[in-house]
Order: sequence, then structure tokens, then C-alpha cells
Amino acid sequence: MNTIDLHVHSTCSDGTRTPTELVALASSIGLSAFALTDHDSTDGVAEALQASAALPEEKRPEVLPGIEFSTEYLGSDIHIVGLDMQFQSPEFQATVASFRDDRLSRNKKMIARMAADHIDISYEAMAAEYGEQVWTRAHFARYLVEHGYVASREEAFASLIGEGCRYYVPRSRIRPEEAVDLIRRFDGIPILAHPMLYSYDDAGLRKLLARLKEHGLLGMEVYYSTHTLQQEAYVATLATEFGLLPSGGSDFHGANKPDISLGSGRGNLSIPCEVLDALREARDRARNIKGGSYDIS
Repeated sequence: MNTIDLHVHSTCSDGTRTPTELVALASSIGLSAFALTDHDSTDGVAEALQASAALPEEKRPEVLPGIEFSTEYLGSDIHIVGLDMQFQSPEFQATVASFRDDRLSRNKKMIARMAADHIDISYEAMAAEYGEQVWTRAHFARYLVEHGYVASREEAFASLIGEGCRYYVPRSRIRPEEAVDLIRRFDGIPILAHPMLYSYDDAGLRKLLARLKEHGLLGMEVYYSTHTLQQEAYVATLATEFGLLPSGGSDFHGANKPDISLGSGRGNLSIPCEVLDALREARDRARNIKGGSYDIS
């Protein structure tokens, strides 16, 4: 057990495995640790911690409390992952709850638009099928597929709920530097998720990194399921240039991303424990710094 996965989703957002099932899967494949990083939610962390603690020590993966914040920068959706923060803090949870309220408002507007066009959908129907967890557009895609309105998740996004489509409703989102500040305030490790998924050229990505570094960004996902070797090398070079540490994860969602496996992504991932060790050491050295960027030298 010497590899890790620092980007994983459960049924508490848009994954299809429960936190307990994720722990069992992580144990079965020999992961040393994984971070549960549901969208705008830490609701599954306590369950995952309990499930891990119930296993024999030699089969017990470490569970890191995590979260993935959806933020907005220059009109684009930017995701900031928080790792190993004080997730049980009432102040932290109150802030996260406000983000979830924004998502709930968006979801209700999407439902109303679909229902007005005679799609057989309601809040109650969604809740009956998917519970009261944080719903993302992946839940709507699944609903539309399962009820025969589209043939696939990809078609749902392309024709109905993707950006610019009839039922797309934008969310009110915080800025990425606000997410970084929040994670730092609760002793967490802020990471820029999947940098190659954003529609920025080299200059645009560098501008974003410089801005987030000023607010205390600590790492960036160098290792990611969809990265080519060339992209991984490019992101690693940028991380070094900006004084950021490499992070990484599969972005596992279970059946919602069936080509992505926990721990290994598309077969291209094997993230060593030293990645997490370095992130924690840098965070620990920065604990007493008030304001400014992390010093990882």
C-alpha cells in the first residue's frame, strides 16, 4: 500500500459509490490513502472515516477530508480542491452550506424549466431517486437518460443541460481565490484541480496561477486521469515555475465516469505517498504565516 488518490467523489455529490463502498474499494486495490472531495460537501467524510476505522489496520486506507469547490474566474468554471482541512468546524460548515444553497436554487430553476416543457420531472422525483445529497448536472443527465429523454449522458449535456443549452442555468459562484482563502483559514491544503480542462492558453493559465499563488495556493493537479504525458510534463513545469507542489487524483465518479478507475484513472496513474507527505509538510511550515503565499522552499 504505497499509492494514493487525492480526488474522489461519492454519492454525497455526483459519484455512484457510497463513502463506505469507496473505503472498501480503496482497501481492495491497496491504496494507502484517498481524499473524499465531493462537490461543495463534506457530508460523506464522517462515514468514510468510520468505515476505514472498522477495517484491520493492515487493510485500512487513510481517509483525508476533502472538498471540491466550483468557482468562477473570467466567466469560466474553475475547481479548487481542499485537502485535509478542519472540516468539522461550524464556521466552515456554515460557509459550505451557503454554497450548497446556491446550487439548490440553480437546480430548482432547471427543474422548473424542464417541467414547463412537459418533461416529467420535479424536485420530489429527483429526491426520491437521488436523495437529498448535493445534485450536480450529472444527476440531471442520469435522470434524463433513465427516463428516456436522451440516449446518453453525453447527449444530455450536449443538447439539454450543457452551457448554452435550453435548460442550463448558471450558478452564483465564488471566486477561486475565495475558495483558496477559505481552505487555508481552516488549515487545509488548497489545490488547483485539472488545470488542462480549462479553456486557457499558456498566458491565461499563468495569470490564473499567479493570482492564486498570491492567495496561498499550495499545489496543482499534475497527475490526472485525462492528462497526456505531454500535458503532465507541461503542468509539472508550471508547478515548479510558480513554486507549487504536485498533487493528483483520478476524479473517480464510479459509473458516472466508467472509464476512470479509483487510484489508477485510465491506467495512467500511480501517485506515490510522497506527494501527500510533501503537501502536508509544506502546509505545516506555513501554519504560522499570516497572509501572503506559501513558502515551500
